[in-house]
Amino acid sequence: MIFVNLGRFRKKPAKDMTDEAGRLVKEMAKEGIKVLSWYWTLGRYDTLVIAEAPDEKTFMKAMLSLGDMVATETMVAVTREEAIKLVE
Repeated sequence: MIFVNLGRFRKKPAKDMTDEAGRLVKEMAKEGIKVLSWYWTLGRYDTLVIAEAPDEKTFMKAMLSLGDMVATETMVAVTREEAIKLVE
């Protein structure tokens, strides 16, 4: 499953926070979560992460571990091709 995650920093980003996020990404990989893209953004949200995970519960558990650093909003995504099949 593909997930699009939008995040807002809870505090000013610093080196220790980016180090911790990197460590958590390694932990998420052990649970089968693969980060496909990760961006810092301008505007309403500070980060955008596109990831692949086995299921919703696995991804939700990972996002809960980020709660001290970032407030998140997550959407499930399907490819355009998969969506077209749904309307045929």
